[in-house]
Amino acid sequence: MVMFGFFTQSVWSPYLAGAGIGILSCLALMVADRPLGCSTAFVKARGLIGKIINPEKTEKMAYYQDIVPKVDWAFMIIPGIIIGAFLSSVLSGTFHLIWVPALWGSVFGDDAVLRVIVALAGGILLGFGARWAGGCTSGHGISGSIQLSLASMITAAFFFAGGIAVALLLYRVIGVAIP
Repeated sequence: MVMFGFFTQSVWSPYLAGAGIGILSCLALMVADRPLGCSTAFVKARGLIGKIINPEKTEKMAYYQDIVPKVDWAFMIIPGIIIGAFLSSVLSGTFHLIWVPALWGSVFGDDAVLRVIVALAGGILLGFGARWAGGCTSGHGISGSIQLSLASMITAAFFFAGGIAVALLLYRVIGVAIP
């Protein structure tokens, strides 16, 4: 029963969560001989959609010769994140739907359409950057760092620097100062 109480907390210890991610990353490398990451799952989803719409073209694409679009453990990370986040918020009693977060609303207004457009644009840019960098923040920042990859550490540092720069630009230059 004590373990279930841990799952109902609204905030988890970053040390325990980090240790869990570290163990999961090591297990992924040991069992599947692949690093843990999210961006490849999105590319596999695109490949699966491509196989439905135009299978001949998708199968001829060089990228999908190496990264075969299929439902496997790496693909299931994305639904797992969504389901896990949903279950965590429900179990902790913090689940609620909001279209415009409070900080965004205080700076840019409560227009949900604008918020969705900016979120989609940001997601597209994030996906483009992850493919360009050869992986996402979890792939480079977690799995690459565990493997002591200098390229991954540099890439992760630039992911965070870029995120901080964009946040400062959006909230301090375009919007009002963060309280």
